[in-house]
Amino acid sequence: MAVRSDLFTAPDYYLTDELFTDEQKLVRDAVRAYVKKEISPIIEDYAQKAEFPQQVVKQLGELGCYGPTIPTKYGGGGLDYIAYGLMMQELERGDSGIRSTASVQGSLVMFPIYEYGSEEQRMKYLPRLATGEYLGCFGLTEPNHGSDPGSMTTNFKDNGDHVVLNGAKMWISNAPFAQVAVVWAKDEEGEVRGLVVERGMEGFTTPLTHNKWSLRASATGELVFDNVKVPKENIFPKAKGLKAPLSCLTKARYGIAWGTIGAAMDCYDTALRYSKERQQFDKPIAGFQLQQKKLAEMITEITKAQLLNWRIGVLMNEGKATPPQVSMAKRNGCEIAANITREARQILGAMGITGEYSVMRHMMNLESVITYEGTHDVHLLITGMDITGINAFK
Repeated sequence: MAVRSDLFTAPDYYLTDELFTDEQKLVRDAVRAYVKKEISPIIEDYAQKAEFPQQVVKQLGELGCYGPTIPTKYGGGGLDYIAYGLMMQELERGDSGIRSTASVQGSLVMFPIYEYGSEEQRMKYLPRLATGEYLGCFGLTEPNHGSDPGSMTTNFKDNGDHVVLNGAKMWISNAPFAQVAVVWAKDEEGEVRGLVVERGMEGFTTPLTHNKWSLRASATGELVFDNVKVPKENIFPKAKGLKAPLSCLTKARYGIAWGTIGAAMDCYDTALRYSKERQQFDKPIAGFQLQQKKLAEMITEITKAQLLNWRIGVLMNEGKATPPQVSMAKRNGCEIAANITREARQILGAMGITGEYSVMRHMMNLESVITYEGTHDVHLLITGMDITGINAFK
């Protein structure tokens, strides 16, 4: 296996480091060092083979990347949202799939158990999820119900001391290796409820999703429920209706807003370094106007996104951030990162399509990130609805 050197230098054109506390920077730098040491040297090989590096599950737990905003009583980090955002930025700088593993575990599994679960559920699951002893996944999207989760057909029926769960979920990160799944299903009244399904429950399977061109180093699968008996104590007592799973998605989208900028920063840094080294027509290609235009636009968009993310982080910490504000940050991060990967690939020329550089891998990964947790167009319409007061979805 080829060992790759990671020469990344983080761009900070507007000195945004001065906006962060010492603790936030310590957290970020620890994750940055981890990515350089453990992720960058191996990730291209895992992506090429379409394999999930299972060793990262425990490593991310040891680093504190699971549920960093969850109270320490339950094994979380007790950190603020900017520290969490910086963690996601650094992980996605390494690979979107690695950030997905941490995002799902923290925002989509630990957060709903903490927010909507009983104290018994919290104590049973959260400490094990925090260390990576358990890997979790989040079941909302179905084969026929993506942007409209309220139309889900997965359901459960009362059967004494347990319920019987039937249905299927699709495009589920972590599913093939997860010990627990936070699943959203309709009860007999048609109300959306959340419940924890554990691996080993009869009738519960997690088939692996094959043939992905994107997120190849991330484990994606389905959740299939065939008359699965789930104890009633596994149902969240405080979650009724779609608002609960959507609140989890807001937390995950916040992490994505930061994460995508990490991918953009990596591609910009790669393209900048390459353009200074690559000679054509007797000078570095960085000296040509069109290459400078690309690089100048990249750093401008990264800088704008860094400031947007910092501000939404402050609002999250103050409890003022609205879901539409988070939607704007998620959509913006995805859009500018996807554009930057394509421009970076152009600067690298033919070398840009090889695994020798991270750019093409980031480009393919971001095609998933721009779609999951609410598509590009859906987030646009969320902003539209917020500013006009008119719902364009129905």
